[in-house]
Amino acid sequence: MILIDPPIWPGHGQRWAHLISDESYEELHAFAAELGLSARAFDGDHYDVPESMYASVVAAGAVPVSGRELVARLNAAGLRRRKRSHGAG
Repeated sequence: MILIDPPIWPGHGQRWAHLISDESYEELHAFAAELGLSARAFDGDHYDVPESMYASVVAAGAVPVSGRELVARLNAAGLRRRKRSHGAG
């Protein structure tokens, strides 16, 4: 299933949502490609989606969930990729 959290994350002068799959990266990449999302929007385990696209992503079939639920579903699916700390060597 494709899930999206609310566009509350600030960056680059706008707010962003996170788009994930709780099944596979293949499902996520296919959905993102259908929406025309750039590969550059992929950030390890999710796509960053600008607030301006939120309604169209939901209309295309993404299920809105809270940020907490999104992370829980990503973890439960074994698809969570934690960011490496900048100081890790």
